Amino acid sequence: MNSFDQQLSEQIPALRRYARSLLHSGSQADDLVQDCLTRALERQHLWQAGTDLRAWLFTLMHNLFVNQLRRNARQPVAVTLVEDTPGDVVIGPEQVARNQQLHRQMARLPFPQREVLALVALEGFTYQQVAEILDIPIGTVMSRLNRARESMRQWLYSEPGSGLRRVK
Repeated sequence: MNSFDQQLSEQIPALRRYARSLLHSGSQADDLVQDCLTRALERQHLWQAGTDLRAWLFTLMHNLFVNQLRRNARQPVAVTLVEDTPGDVVIGPEQVARNQQLHRQMARLPFPQREVLALVALEGFTYQQVAEILDIPIGTVMSRLNRARESMRQWLYSEPGSGLRRVK
Protein backbone atom coordinates (compact mmCIF):
# COMPACT_ATOMS: atom_id res chain seq x y z
CA MET A 1 0.00 0.00 0.00
CA ASN A 2 1.49 3.35 -0.99
CA SER A 3 1.59 6.43 1.22
CA PHE A 4 -1.52 8.02 -0.33
CA ASP A 5 -3.58 4.86 0.15
CA GLN A 6 -2.43 4.57 3.77
CA GLN A 7 -3.25 8.19 4.54
CA LEU A 8 -6.60 7.81 2.78
CA SER A 9 -7.56 4.74 4.80
CA GLU A 10 -6.70 6.57 8.04
CA GLN A 11 -9.31 9.24 7.21
CA ILE A 12 -12.23 6.84 6.66
CA PRO A 13 -13.57 6.96 10.26
CA ALA A 14 -13.60 10.78 10.22
CA LEU A 15 -15.28 10.83 6.82
CA ARG A 16 -17.96 8.41 8.09
CA ARG A 17 -18.64 10.57 11.16
CA TYR A 18 -19.00 13.67 9.03
CA ALA A 19 -21.24 11.92 6.49
CA ARG A 20 -23.48 10.58 9.28
CA SER A 21 -23.81 14.09 10.69
CA LEU A 22 -24.99 15.33 7.29
CA LEU A 23 -27.34 12.49 6.41
CA HIS A 24 -30.02 10.76 8.47
CA SER A 25 -29.49 7.34 6.94
CA GLY A 26 -26.41 5.30 7.70
CA SER A 27 -26.54 3.65 4.29
CA GLN A 28 -26.71 7.03 2.54
CA ALA A 29 -23.78 8.23 4.63
CA ASP A 30 -21.77 5.14 3.68
CA ASP A 31 -22.61 5.75 0.02
CA LEU A 32 -21.38 9.33 0.34
CA VAL A 33 -18.11 8.14 1.90
CA GLN A 34 -17.64 5.58 -0.85
CA ASP A 35 -18.28 8.22 -3.52
CA CYS A 36 -15.77 10.50 -1.81
CA LEU A 37 -13.11 7.79 -1.64
CA THR A 38 -13.71 6.84 -5.27
CA ARG A 39 -13.36 10.45 -6.36
CA ALA A 40 -10.22 10.85 -4.25
CA LEU A 41 -8.61 7.81 -5.89
CA GLU A 42 -9.64 8.97 -9.36
CA ARG A 43 -8.24 12.44 -8.71
CA GLN A 44 -5.23 11.49 -6.65
CA HIS A 45 -3.04 13.33 -9.15
CA LEU A 46 -4.73 16.62 -8.16
CA TRP A 47 -3.75 16.31 -4.50
CA GLN A 48 -0.47 18.02 -3.71
CA ALA A 49 1.78 16.02 -1.41
CA GLY A 50 2.56 17.93 1.75
CA THR A 51 -0.86 19.59 1.90
CA ASP A 52 -3.65 18.62 4.30
CA LEU A 53 -5.19 15.44 2.85
CA ARG A 54 -7.96 15.50 5.45
CA ALA A 55 -9.12 18.98 4.42
CA TRP A 56 -8.94 17.98 0.74
CA LEU A 57 -11.11 14.90 1.39
CA PHE A 58 -13.65 16.89 3.38
CA THR A 59 -13.82 19.44 0.56
CA LEU A 60 -14.49 16.60 -1.88
CA MET A 61 -17.19 15.21 0.39
CA HIS A 62 -18.79 18.62 0.87
CA ASN A 63 -18.95 19.20 -2.87
CA LEU A 64 -20.37 15.72 -3.48
CA PHE A 65 -23.02 16.27 -0.81
CA VAL A 66 -24.07 19.67 -2.18
CA ASN A 67 -24.29 18.19 -5.69
CA GLN A 68 -26.36 15.32 -4.27
CA LEU A 69 -28.73 17.80 -2.59
CA ARG A 70 -29.23 19.63 -5.86
CA ARG A 71 -29.84 16.38 -7.73
CA ASN A 72 -32.25 15.07 -5.08
CA ALA A 73 -34.24 18.31 -5.09
CA ARG A 74 -35.52 17.26 -8.52
CA GLN A 75 -36.35 13.69 -7.46
CA PRO A 76 -39.00 12.20 -5.14
CA VAL A 77 -38.02 11.67 -1.50
CA ALA A 78 -37.20 8.14 -0.30
CA VAL A 79 -37.69 7.30 3.37
CA THR A 80 -35.65 4.73 5.30
CA LEU A 81 -37.82 2.80 7.75
CA VAL A 82 -35.02 1.09 9.68
CA GLU A 83 -31.90 2.99 10.69
CA ASP A 84 -28.56 1.27 10.16
CA THR A 85 -26.50 0.84 13.33
CA PRO A 86 -23.07 -0.71 13.75
CA GLY A 87 -23.46 -4.22 15.21
CA ASP A 88 -20.15 -4.37 17.08
CA VAL A 89 -20.77 -1.35 19.33
CA VAL A 90 -22.43 -2.03 22.70
CA ILE A 91 -23.69 0.96 24.67
CA GLY A 92 -26.14 1.35 27.52
CA PRO A 93 -29.76 2.44 27.15
CA GLU A 94 -29.07 5.86 28.67
CA GLN A 95 -26.37 6.54 26.08
CA VAL A 96 -28.63 5.28 23.28
CA ALA A 97 -31.36 7.71 24.38
CA ARG A 98 -28.86 10.58 24.67
CA ASN A 99 -27.39 9.83 21.22
CA GLN A 100 -30.87 9.73 19.69
CA GLN A 101 -31.75 13.05 21.30
CA LEU A 102 -28.50 14.61 20.07
CA HIS A 103 -29.09 13.25 16.56
CA ARG A 104 -32.66 14.63 16.51
CA GLN A 105 -31.52 18.02 17.73
CA MET A 106 -28.68 18.24 15.21
CA ALA A 107 -31.15 17.34 12.47
CA ARG A 108 -33.29 20.33 13.52
CA LEU A 109 -30.44 22.74 12.82
CA PRO A 110 -30.39 24.50 9.46
CA PHE A 111 -27.98 22.68 7.14
CA PRO A 112 -25.26 25.40 7.08
CA GLN A 113 -25.12 25.44 10.89
CA ARG A 114 -25.19 21.63 11.17
CA GLU A 115 -22.37 21.32 8.65
CA VAL A 116 -20.10 23.80 10.44
CA LEU A 117 -20.88 22.27 13.85
CA ALA A 118 -20.00 18.80 12.57
CA LEU A 119 -16.71 19.93 11.06
CA VAL A 120 -15.58 21.86 14.15
CA ALA A 121 -17.05 19.88 17.05
CA LEU A 122 -16.97 16.33 15.68
CA GLU A 123 -13.99 16.46 13.35
CA GLY A 124 -11.83 19.04 15.10
CA PHE A 125 -11.11 21.26 12.11
CA THR A 126 -9.98 24.82 12.79
CA TYR A 127 -12.19 27.70 11.74
CA GLN A 128 -9.74 28.49 8.93
CA GLN A 129 -9.84 24.92 7.65
CA VAL A 130 -13.66 24.89 7.72
CA ALA A 131 -13.71 28.19 5.82
CA GLU A 132 -11.47 26.66 3.15
CA ILE A 133 -13.44 23.40 2.97
CA LEU A 134 -16.78 25.19 2.58
CA ASP A 135 -15.35 28.11 0.60
CA ILE A 136 -16.88 30.74 2.91
CA PRO A 137 -15.39 33.59 4.98
CA ILE A 138 -14.07 32.70 8.43
CA GLY A 139 -16.50 35.16 10.02
CA THR A 140 -19.38 33.20 8.50
CA VAL A 141 -17.96 30.01 10.01
CA MET A 142 -17.79 31.63 13.43
CA SER A 143 -21.32 33.04 13.30
CA ARG A 144 -22.84 29.77 12.03
CA LEU A 145 -21.01 27.84 14.72
CA ASN A 146 -22.14 30.24 17.42
CA ARG A 147 -25.79 29.99 16.32
CA ALA A 148 -25.58 26.20 16.11
CA ARG A 149 -24.05 25.89 19.57
CA GLU A 150 -26.59 28.28 21.04
CA SER A 151 -29.48 26.34 19.49
CA MET A 152 -28.10 23.01 20.70
CA ARG A 153 -27.57 24.43 24.19
CA GLN A 154 -31.17 25.66 24.32
CA TRP A 155 -32.65 22.41 22.98
CA LEU A 156 -30.55 19.98 24.97
CA TYR A 157 -30.29 21.77 28.29
CA SER A 158 -33.31 24.08 28.15
CA GLU A 159 -31.02 26.99 28.91
CA PRO A 160 -32.06 30.45 27.85
CA GLY A 161 -29.74 31.88 25.25
CA SER A 162 -27.38 34.76 25.68
CA GLY A 163 -28.96 36.36 22.64
CA LEU A 164 -29.94 39.98 22.33
CA ARG A 165 -33.22 41.16 23.76
CA ARG A 166 -35.59 43.40 21.91
CA VAL A 167 -36.08 46.73 23.68
CA LYS A 168 -39.34 48.55 23.03
